[in-house]
Amino acid sequence: MSALRPSAPHPAAAVLRSWKLDSFGELRGLRAALREAIETHTDEVDDLFDRMSVVATELATNALRHGLPPTEVRLMRESEHLILDVADHDLGTLPEVDRDRPLGAGGLGLQLTKTFAIDVGWYMTDTTKHVWASFPG
Repeated sequence: MSALRPSAPHPAAAVLRSWKLDSFGELRGLRAALREAIETHTDEVDDLFDRMSVVATELATNALRHGLPPTEVRLMRESEHLILDVADHDLGTLPEVDRDRPLGAGGLGLQLTKTFAIDVGWYMTDTTKHVWASFPG
C-alpha cells in the first residue's frame, strides 16, 4: 500500500453542483445528476462522463464504506478543469492506494481514479477528509 499524495485544494475552483449521500443506493442518482451537470458545463460529454462517472462512483463508494457519513460529493470548475471532490467525516484514516491487490479482488478505486483523472490528491479540514480528482473540461 502507498499513501495518496496530500495536496492543497484548488482555491479558485467554483462549486457547480453538490450531493450528499448516506447510502450505496444513492450512487445511481449521483451518476445521473453528474451526467446532467457535465452536459451543462462542457461540450465533450460522453468520454468525460464515462471517466468521471467511474471516479465519482469509486470515491463515493470508498467514502461510504470506509468513512463516516454523510459523504459529500462536489463537482467544481477551475479554469479548464472539472474537479470531483468527495468528502467524508473520518479524520482517522488516510486514503491509500493498494498497488498489490490483484484485479478482481476489489479495492481498486484509487488506482482507477489515478488512471482516469489527470491529477489526484487529498486534504483535510477541521471536520472532513477530501479526495479530489481533476479532469480536462
